[in-house]
Amino acid sequence: MAENLSRSQRKKSRGPEKPKKKTSGRGFFKKVFMVFLILIMVGIIAGGITAFAIIRDAPELDHEQLTLSQNPEILDMNDEIITTLETGENRRSADIEEVPPVMIDAVLAIEDARFYDHFGIDVRRLGGAVVANVRSGFGSEGASTITQQVVKNLFFDFDKTITRKLQEQYLALQLEQSYTKDQILEMYLNAIYFSDGRYGIVEASSYYFNKELDELELEDAALLAGIPQRPNAHNPYNNPDLAENRRNIVLDRMAHYGKITEEEAAEAKSIPVEEQLERTEREPNQFQSYIDQVLDEVEEIEGIEASDIYTGGLKIYTNLDRDLQEHVERVMQTDEFVQFPDELMQAGVTLMDTDTGQVHAIGGMREQAEGVRMWNWATSPSRQAGSTSKPIFAYGPVIEHEQWSTGQIIEDEEYEYTTGDPVRNFTRTFRGDVTMREALRDSLNVPAVKALHEVGLDSSEAFAEGLGIPVETMVESNALGANEVSSFEMAGAYGAFGNGGTYNDPHTVRAVEFPDGQVIDLAPEGTQAMEDYTAFMVSDMLKDVMTDGTAARLQMNGFEAAGKTGSSNFDEGDRERYGIPEGANAIPDAWFVGYSTELTASVWTGYPSSNDGYIDRNNNEHHISQDIFQEVMNYAHEGRDTAGFSQPDSVVEVDIERATGLLPSSFTPDSEIISEYFVRGTEPGSVSDEFEMEEASGISGLSASYNESSNTIEASWSFPEDELEFFSFRIEVSDSESDFSTVDTTKNTSYSFSNPAPGETYTIRITPVDDEDDSEAGDAATAEVTVPEEDDEEEEENNEANNDENNNENNMNENNETNEENDSNENNETNENNEAPDESVEENNSAGNDNNTAPETNNTENESETNDENEESQTNEGTPAENSNSNNGPPEDTPGEGDPGDGNEEEVSSQEANEPDSPESEDE
Repeated sequence: MAENLSRSQRKKSRGPEKPKKKTSGRGFFKKVFMVFLILIMVGIIAGGITAFAIIRDAPELDHEQLTLSQNPEILDMNDEIITTLETGENRRSADIEEVPPVMIDAVLAIEDARFYDHFGIDVRRLGGAVVANVRSGFGSEGASTITQQVVKNLFFDFDKTITRKLQEQYLALQLEQSYTKDQILEMYLNAIYFSDGRYGIVEASSYYFNKELDELELEDAALLAGIPQRPNAHNPYNNPDLAENRRNIVLDRMAHYGKITEEEAAEAKSIPVEEQLERTEREPNQFQSYIDQVLDEVEEIEGIEASDIYTGGLKIYTNLDRDLQEHVERVMQTDEFVQFPDELMQAGVTLMDTDTGQVHAIGGMREQAEGVRMWNWATSPSRQAGSTSKPIFAYGPVIEHEQWSTGQIIEDEEYEYTTGDPVRNFTRTFRGDVTMREALRDSLNVPAVKALHEVGLDSSEAFAEGLGIPVETMVESNALGANEVSSFEMAGAYGAFGNGGTYNDPHTVRAVEFPDGQVIDLAPEGTQAMEDYTAFMVSDMLKDVMTDGTAARLQMNGFEAAGKTGSSNFDEGDRERYGIPEGANAIPDAWFVGYSTELTASVWTGYPSSNDGYIDRNNNEHHISQDIFQEVMNYAHEGRDTAGFSQPDSVVEVDIERATGLLPSSFTPDSEIISEYFVRGTEPGSVSDEFEMEEASGISGLSASYNESSNTIEASWSFPEDELEFFSFRIEVSDSESDFSTVDTTKNTSYSFSNPAPGETYTIRITPVDDEDDSEAGDAATAEVTVPEEDDEEEEENNEANNDENNNENNMNENNETNEENDSNENNETNENNEAPDESVEENNSAGNDNNTAPETNNTENESETNDENEESQTNEGTPAENSNSNNGPPEDTPGEGDPGDGNEEEVSSQEANEPDSPESEDE
């Protein structure tokens, strides 16, 4: 029955449904809490296991290391020890009882205010550091207590990792359990680094103030307490402003923690840092200029702090060449090699390997160093670079980006910056069109600024920065050296030109080794700062500076070098401010930077302040930088086989016309053809028509005469000398029986015909012809000459003989009482009567014989015999043949037969050898 009931009926038979229970929210949160708790437990267990593993690898707490710091060793390029920094004299210790309370209060206020309250780890400070590290990345802010700093300095390397931090905290807890707070603070005060190679509070107090600890005043304690955070930056000798600012921060912290009153803080702040200082005397330190740069570079290593260098037991491997460093110091600090005008003039020298950037020597001061971290004139100052910047900001970039050739024509003319201010050359004159090579060689200013404008300021700035040159503000005058640089930076930049365009950071340190054997290789990798064609073309132009330009006075001993002079100027305001006499040729800075393929040297000279003096060009004091360069480089290259600068495949050498930059034509004078370098593919393809001449100027002054003594016809003419290079002369001759025939073609302006026929009249025609195609290039000139007949010659000889006899008779019959005047008149009358030959004979005689005095009888007979012999040897054609002694034409054949022989080539060579040399380039 029940089976037949409907679904609704069955539903009703069951009775009313029970209401469903609602799910509780508390159950859900309970489950989430349990999961979170489980994760925390897992994290704690995993963290504990990880922490245990890290702590297990922590070094042992060596109680000896807590009292014995590890000194660093500095080694030269041959891995021989130069020095072990920080001897016992510089590490004097003090008991905590000897340290005045003001010193302790200052240190704790700035370094660890809750030192006496925590157990080695400051949890509150750690929390703040964790937040900062989450925001900015691990290592951005430290939370190290004084206890942790002691552990870090003595037991760990200098990496900022979580592992090292955990181990440091673990050992700090152990240290707190083994030593009292006063003992730990004493360790810290005796080990902390205070810059300039000083560590420990005792040594710092003596070095900066020349005081014992118990003499320290509040301002002194605050100044010392502020140094360890950044020792070199807060060094009061080098950076008094930064040091004073840090000192005042310490004073504020002391007042905040109630160690001093606000009034005491204000009174201490009112004292200038300079008034606090009193430097103590020290023994000279050898190689100190170099070592100072070594320390600066090591401090730049990530994870190494300044104090780590002096307490971490490092081995620092350098590029120091002891021999070169000693020589640089001798050049700078004695008068043996260079004569300085006074003791105040300073110099900065950097000597670097061109290929690697390894710095082998640094001359940082002219006096011997009295301590570490003295002012270094090679690495520290920024002085205007003058014209040494032209390859960096002007010519290098324009070759790199615009592919200018070394023969690029630039007009040196009146010119302005975009501001409207004029660009002036040093001489205040302009030279018109010059090549880029000439502009750089002679250090012209206008072409350099034009080159910068051509390439653009952005490209120029990027090029300079690629060479390690800092550019604070890019301005047009950087092309002329308005930028400020150091000798160290300029060595690196110029080294790239000598290294095919590869830039290496100049560096003194090649590697650092830690006590555990870990080694950091610090040799920088080279970067391609420019194309090889740019480097080569700049180098080739800078070679001319040293041979024909502003540094032509230098004498380099057997190696090829390139370099550039540079100087800065005083403006009118400076001259008035520093009392520079009117008319004095004074400059503040003089540079020379140069290189070979082996070494690069950068030299700056000047005065610390313009109040101390100026470089006097009238006394050639601007040459001192060049003299230092010459002495250092010549010494450094002794025994080296130095290669020259190699031309890369990207560069081609092309002869061009100086005035146009185009290919020379056949008309271009040799003096106007120069050889320049081009980036391959950019060399000119057009031939210049600047000197092209369609027609010669013409022949003038043609004359021809018969020479009886040599039995030749001599012809000569005039022609413009500057056209001789392009034209030759076709020589033709005709006689009474034949028309003109060519005898020879020559470049000479004279010609000799031998064995002419007696009595024959010859016409000689000279025509200028083009050397390219032998075509006529101008009007011909002709001259006629008649050779005397043989009978006329004999009659003339007889007449001359009769004249001689009559003269002798008249002389014998003279009356001794007759005066000389009558005597002379009678002789003249007799001679006139006897010397009246046939008129035609007289004309031939005057045309063919240059000798107007009658020869002796025996000479006349000899001449007659000679003429007879010549007459017998003449050909029946009666045409004069070339004189074999003249070496000017064909053999003794009929005119026009045969080619010019070697004799003619020799004559041309002789003529070319007598041409004037090309004009010399203008001097500086």
